[in-house]
Amino acid sequence: MSEHDAQPTADRDRAHREAGQDQPQPAAGEQPAAQDDGAQVSTDGTPAGGPEAAIPELVIISGMSGAGRSTAAKCLEDLGWFVVDNLPPALIPTMVELGARSQGNVARIAVVVDVRGRRFFDNLRESLADLDSRGVTRRIVFLESSDDALVRRFESVRRPHPLQGDGRIVDGIAAERELLRELRGDADLVIDTSSLNVHELRAKMDAQFAGEEEPELRATVMSFGFKYGLPVDADLVADMRFLPNPHWVPELRPFTGLNEEVAAYVFNQPGAKDFLDRYAELLRLIAAGYRREGKRYVTIAIGCTGGKHRSVAMSEKLAARLAAEGVETVVVHRDMGRE
Repeated sequence: MSEHDAQPTADRDRAHREAGQDQPQPAAGEQPAAQDDGAQVSTDGTPAGGPEAAIPELVIISGMSGAGRSTAAKCLEDLGWFVVDNLPPALIPTMVELGARSQGNVARIAVVVDVRGRRFFDNLRESLADLDSRGVTRRIVFLESSDDALVRRFESVRRPHPLQGDGRIVDGIAAERELLRELRGDADLVIDTSSLNVHELRAKMDAQFAGEEEPELRATVMSFGFKYGLPVDADLVADMRFLPNPHWVPELRPFTGLNEEVAAYVFNQPGAKDFLDRYAELLRLIAAGYRREGKRYVTIAIGCTGGKHRSVAMSEKLAARLAAEGVETVVVHRDMGRE
C-alpha cells in the first residue's frame, strides 16, 4: 500500500472540499453515500427540497347502500381513474400523498367510502378536514335512492342491510340516512338512482367525468310533476302552479310544453316572463357563489301539477338562458309522458 493510499479519509475529504467539490468522494472499497433523488414528499404534499408535486384529482364516492356506489366506481375506473373501494377514511390523505409521489402516474383517484367502515362518519370528517388543510381539491359524489327502491334491491339479492342488525331492512336504511345526513349536504353531486338502471347511471357518470376539461359549472334543469313527488336530488325547486294550467284548455291538453302553442300559452300568462327573467338573474347570483365555493354541479327542479305543460315549457326556456351564459346545461323532463 502506498503512502497516498494510506492517507486518512478525513484528510482526503478536506482536500476535496478545498478543491471546491461539494461532496466527499468515497475511498476504495467504500459504498457511495445515498443521494436524494427528490422523490420524498412532505406532509403538505410537496416534494422535500424539490418542485411542487402534482396533487391528484380526488373524488369521494359515497351514499346509500344499494344506491349504486359500485357501479359509479366501475365507471370511473373505466375512464382511467385509480379506484379504491372501502378504503378506511383515515387513509385517504395517505393515498393522496402516495399519488403525489407517483410523478403523474396516478393523476386521478376515486375512493369509495361507506358505512362498512363502522366508525365511518367521525373518521371521514377528520380526513376531509385534513385534506382541506393541505389545500387538496376534492369532490364528493353522493348516490341516493328512495326507501322503496332500496328495499327492493336488498330483497332481490337476499342480503341484509349493513346497519339493520336484528331489525328490518327499513331500520338499517333509516339509520344509514341519519348517519350520512351531513355528508349528503356537503356533496358536490347528488345522483338519485331510484328510477335508473345500471346503464343510465353509467351515462350520468360519463356525462360528469368523461370530459378532459371540467367546465366551471354544470347544471341539470329538470321538469317534474308535484303529484309524483319532489326530486330528491334537486338543489333548487321552483313551483309553476301560479300559472294557469294548459291542461284545462281542450286543444292544448294532448300536447306538452315542448309544443310551440303550449309554450306560447304559458309565456303569454301574467308573470311568466317576469318569473323567467328574475329567476335567471337569481341563478346568476347563485352560480357565482357556487363557483366561489367550488361547487360544480347544480340540479334545478321546475315543477307543476303533472310535469307535462308549464314546468316543461319553463325548463326549456331557463336552460336556454343558462346555456347562453356559458353554463353547460342538460334538460331532463322527469314525468313527461307518465299521464
